[in-house]
Amino acid sequence: MEEFENREQKDEVFSRAIRAGKRTYFFDVKATKFEEYYITITESKRRFDNNLNKFTYEKHKLFLYKEDFEKFIEGLTETIRFCNDGNNPEGAELQEVGEPSKASEIEDFDFDDK
Repeated sequence: MEEFENREQKDEVFSRAIRAGKRTYFFDVKATKFEEYYITITESKRRFDNNLNKFTYEKHKLFLYKEDFEKFIEGLTETIRFCNDGNNPEGAELQEVGEPSKASEIEDFDFDDK
């Protein structure tokens, strides 16, 4: 168990938490076993579970890899700009990035860090 905890600490290179009302967003930089960096963005919401009679945390996680940074930033920037001024950027539409990888075809694939 201790070995797993040490590995988990090694994998996480940088972390930033942002509190936003009832939500907290975590921006984490992690390293693969080949020392390549990727980002996880986690939204965490505190919810009261009536069945358990206690507070729990609902989490949603997004994994972002280096090869996708530029397109992700462009899409996010356009989306924020639209939210702020209501203008649809010229030529903005849904773009296909490519064929889905084998991992994305697996329905029961679990990326959660445990």
